[in-house]
Amino acid sequence: MLPMAKKNVLLSFLLLCIISSCRVSEKWQASTFLFFDTLCELNLYCSPQLFKSSEEEVRSLFSEVEELFSPGAQDYSSPPVLSLYQKALDVYHASGGSFDISVAPLSHIWGFRGGSHRVPSSDEIQEALRHVGMERIKLKDGKLHPHPGMELDWGGIAKGFGIDLASQALIRMGVKNGFLNAGGDLYCWGKNPENNSWRVGIKHPREGGFLGVLFITQIGAATTGDYQRFFIETGIRYHHVFDPKSGYPSKGKQSVTVIGPETLMCDALSTALFVSPHPEEIIEQFPTYGAVVVDSGGKIFLLGKPYLFQPLD
Repeated sequence: MLPMAKKNVLLSFLLLCIISSCRVSEKWQASTFLFFDTLCELNLYCSPQLFKSSEEEVRSLFSEVEELFSPGAQDYSSPPVLSLYQKALDVYHASGGSFDISVAPLSHIWGFRGGSHRVPSSDEIQEALRHVGMERIKLKDGKLHPHPGMELDWGGIAKGFGIDLASQALIRMGVKNGFLNAGGDLYCWGKNPENNSWRVGIKHPREGGFLGVLFITQIGAATTGDYQRFFIETGIRYHHVFDPKSGYPSKGKQSVTVIGPETLMCDALSTALFVSPHPEEIIEQFPTYGAVVVDSGGKIFLLGKPYLFQPLD
């Protein structure tokens, strides 16, 4: 029999070994996969066992989000759909209709949905606009009822929603440092591999490389730009972000990046600010969010809550 003092020393030593072993097993690990046809990057600092279960959780959540919000999905009564609709409606009202999940008919006639790109006639645009406008969506008996002929396009908010669900699930699972990015919609928490705040590059909308760098953590971000999906005809750039009032691609900006607590709101607000001629009036209604705006001439403006942003020469 060991004396009690020696037992305590031995137990303390074994506990220290176990803790040290757990710490040694933790490392930065990465994985990539598709989410809404966009390459998603997952970077986590944790044990291999936790990384495996984390990756499985992210894939499962992303699959559920895609099933609910992919083009053509019509489950209008599930709690996630109703919750995201309410968020979208809040931004719709706050932006004076600049953000609108009912713009799918415009995407179709401009060829951004399953067709070749083209400039439609004014008559085609006016006909499509008859089916655009969130005021035409009714919520009744716990279910959404879009007006006949309408088609919902969740692309400006659902990806951010998936990022939020996945990142918060990973934090609950015990991942203290991580980064999740799906084509510019992202959430980062804890420290980066250099043990500092995360450095997130904002893509230059007209040149290779980055426009500038954000220094953030415990926060989400999303970018809307005219360089992401576009075509050029007779020297004019036509992109996929439509003004729901005119039916034409919105003008006046090259890109908008929004930073704030929820990636889904960053996602929706980046579209709203990109479309609206008065983005400052929108962002002031969301005091925990800030924005980096690049106008049509390439000039940079910072709006809303200040986050650390360093432009690059």
